[in-house]
Amino acid sequence: MELEQAVVEEIRAWSKHALETPHPFFNNLPACPYARNAWAMEKVGFVFNYSLEKKPLYDLVSRFPDQYDVVLLIDFEVSESSEDFHRYLDIFNDALAAGVFIDRDIWVMGFHPEDDGEEETFNHDSFEALIDDVYTITFVQRLTKLEESAEILRKKGYYDAYTKDPKYEDLWDKRKLLYRRLKNAGT
Repeated sequence: MELEQAVVEEIRAWSKHALETPHPFFNNLPACPYARNAWAMEKVGFVFNYSLEKKPLYDLVSRFPDQYDVVLLIDFEVSESSEDFHRYLDIFNDALAAGVFIDRDIWVMGFHPEDDGEEETFNHDSFEALIDDVYTITFVQRLTKLEESAEILRKKGYYDAYTKDPKYEDLWDKRKLLYRRLKNAGT
């Protein structure tokens, strides 16, 4: 579909602009040091949802396609506030960790069109959108891969400012806790 292709192109352009460029907040590493390689290796998947139903997210986490490092769920129906959207994803991560979807090795995070205040960590305020449609993005990936990659970056100073910022500190702590629980449950 034309809209879906336009969204993929817009997100790819945004990734180059905001995620793949070095940033002082991340010790002059890119905001997402693995993004460029994921795109190059075709490890970024997409799922599109045109309704308010959560079933596409439930299906995605229940049968995560491991040929991808990350799958972006694009929701074109945006009915909730940014705060409610992120609260839902936070609760959803708790449900994942509790085994509600069987596979506990999944982590979700998101982007809402009303998100603001991220200019210090991402360059997306200066990004020119390619399309007029608004949508949310839910990033779905393996918690294990995310945390193991994070450990490599931690040693490079990537998280030095991140873990001291109260806005991100809770998210960081929660992800680490859920990862530890996942690993300890397997022993």
